[in-house]
Amino acid sequence: MTGTGKGIVVVGLQWGDEGKGKVTDLVGSQADYVVRYNGGDNAGHTVILDGETYALHSLPSGILNSRVTSVIGNGAVVDPQELTGELRTLRERGVHLGRLVISPLAHVTAPFHRLLDGVRETALRNGRIGTTGRGIGPTYVDKARRNGIRVQDLLDGPRLRVKVEANLRLTNRVLEQVYSQSSVDTEGMVDALLRCGEELRPFVDDAARLLNRALDDSATVLFEGGQATMLDVDHGTYPFVSSSNATAGGACTGSGVGPTRITRVIGVAKAYVTRVGSGPFPTEMTGKPGADGEKGDWLRHHGHELGVTTGRPRRTGWFDAVVSRYAAMVNGCSDMALTKLDVLTGLPSIPVCVAYDVRTREGWKRTRDLPVNSEEFASAKPVYDELPGWSEPIDGIANFAKLPVAARTYVENVEKLSDCAVSLIGTGAERESIIKRHMV
Repeated sequence: MTGTGKGIVVVGLQWGDEGKGKVTDLVGSQADYVVRYNGGDNAGHTVILDGETYALHSLPSGILNSRVTSVIGNGAVVDPQELTGELRTLRERGVHLGRLVISPLAHVTAPFHRLLDGVRETALRNGRIGTTGRGIGPTYVDKARRNGIRVQDLLDGPRLRVKVEANLRLTNRVLEQVYSQSSVDTEGMVDALLRCGEELRPFVDDAARLLNRALDDSATVLFEGGQATMLDVDHGTYPFVSSSNATAGGACTGSGVGPTRITRVIGVAKAYVTRVGSGPFPTEMTGKPGADGEKGDWLRHHGHELGVTTGRPRRTGWFDAVVSRYAAMVNGCSDMALTKLDVLTGLPSIPVCVAYDVRTREGWKRTRDLPVNSEEFASAKPVYDELPGWSEPIDGIANFAKLPVAARTYVENVEKLSDCAVSLIGTGAERESIIKRHMV
């Protein structure tokens, strides 16, 4: 192993939608490779470039930079129909695409995975996880039980047919006997997947070897995580999580690059918190008009909080330092990007959650640490410190010293409470609306 390449991981510190796309685009402007290492097309990134807005679902953010090689690693899952459609859309918009490489080891989300995802969520009723219905979970289930379809199978008709037939023997029985649904036609599905495979064939390559050689040659490789820490299948709010490892450790297993090649981990946190889907959310603002629910609606409106992939309104809450401190720890963050600070402008005061009151077997107790016990976490009641707000517009400010005093105080408190230096601060939706501070 030679060279002095840089391996930089960008990872969400909350429940997703923190603005990782913008941070990845900024840091990625200096990168040679950008890698998606987990998740699938349920993880949307919004990037604004030259006044144009691009919603990326399957593709790494680096695809908009013609000099960058974008990589979909083995830890991600690929819906071939969605991916080919996304590539066509970008071409039609005149985007000169950078080089794309897809690991042949990445698993494939087939139409029957989407179908299973949807009927399962419907059947769960009040116990729904809140998935996007895009088949990501069922794809990872097949991967774990070792009968999944991989990208390399899309390039081999006979092998693909065998795998699809094997999957559908079980899937059709489940659809018919458990969910009272019609069975899926094997022939039509194989043909559709093979057509996608031919479109994707030029992009399929040994991604792990490519990335390791790049690092040996002193390249900068940026790893962008889908979803976020609190949706990690091991470290998140299980079972209300995604099906993959969204934390920084997943960058290694999901790309074939060893942990000694990672030189920086940037955690991304919104200046408040949002969540899509079901599951506990201690600082969520709910209630009747005039109470917290009204403030939640205000944040949702001013922050344009709708899911990139689903269009669903996001649940909103105040900044949770218990979550950010925990997430910075499990990811080994070197620094943090704090996004959407401008959205808080106009609030007379801003609560920040500094601890929880949780119900244990011994009774209620106060803690600054995230409870490991999921039932304790579900019972958590936030303990707030009130910080002063500011009314002066901060949109587009690029110098920390030019922020209002209260805005600087807010950032400094977030930094201290999270035990992580804030190096980047988002002050608007545009690509250039970011303050570079304490760069590592």
